Amino acid sequence: MQRLLDTLEETHLLDKAGLVRLLEWDSPALIHAADRVRKRYVGEEVHLRGLIEFSNYCRNSCFYCGLRAPNNRIKRFRMDIREIMEYARRAVGWGLKTIVLQSGEDGSYPIDDLCRVVSDIKDMDVAVTLSIGERTKEEYACLKRAGANRYLLRIETSNPRLYERFHPGMSFQNRVRCLYYLKELGYEVGTGCLIGLPGQTVEMLAEDLLFFKRLDIDMLGMGPFIPCPLTPLENEKGGQVPLVLKMMALARLLMPDINMPATTALATMDKNGYQKGLKAGANVIMPNMGRPDYRRLYALYPGKAGSMEDGLARLKSAREIIMKAGRKVGRGCGNRKRVLKKA
Repeated sequence: MQRLLDTLEETHLLDKAGLVRLLEWDSPALIHAADRVRKRYVGEEVHLRGLIEFSNYCRNSCFYCGLRAPNNRIKRFRMDIREIMEYARRAVGWGLKTIVLQSGEDGSYPIDDLCRVVSDIKDMDVAVTLSIGERTKEEYACLKRAGANRYLLRIETSNPRLYERFHPGMSFQNRVRCLYYLKELGYEVGTGCLIGLPGQTVEMLAEDLLFFKRLDIDMLGMGPFIPCPLTPLENEKGGQVPLVLKMMALARLLMPDINMPATTALATMDKNGYQKGLKAGANVIMPNMGRPDYRRLYALYPGKAGSMEDGLARLKSAREIIMKAGRKVGRGCGNRKRVLKKA
């Protein structure tokens, strides 16, 4: 096992069988190796991304998500353009260098309005990341021209059968197609997976890692599946934090120069989740800068960490976590600094 790990740390290459064996191996050596590679390739900085969740409307019916369209028991909200800009200005004023605009897959915002928001935020001399779901290539291009730098489109699983099982009415092929559109248009592209979905195997998780490697993604977010009330999976068992940390560590070893957050879902499952994520290879934290009452309504899963704090308190907490981990708060926008050649 140690030879497998040494090979991965040195070459950043490993086949599916090797990844499965390491996923089944319970040893702190994996986390230690990921931390060394993180330090070597992306350094000690942890980049803060200011997250603004601006709509919890969604047209999809994903089995695991509290925002799913059939859920008529939650209060829905949409921030108007003025309000989005108000919270973006506040976050930039507090020193954040990236604003992340996230929503459910809500088609009600005209593309011209979204482009105007992107352009106005870019005028504040910060990076803009979008996480607003599947769009046409033309819409992605408009948003890129308006100044969007990055796009996060999580696939949740790279196994087509598992994807179709939990995403009724959606197309795995179209999800992948959108990721390639984004790459063609020059975005820094992020995706990710849920760990612990019912029916998911370690072989599938290894395939997820190889999928991300082949796609040459720039950002990767992974977190545990957390069963949510009022969804078809509400009574299922949730994902396990140790397996999430192994996946993060292997991702860092396979893709040493990507940006990878310690996710809120991880911190929700484990009170020390942010700290553990940073040790397992993460170099990003995304404090929520939106309205507290809206954050509580953006209920992807129950018990969301930090949902009761205001933006400044979340930012202060994130900075304290970084300092206590012996790391530095990133000063710039935190773009991917590619070290390895494109696959």
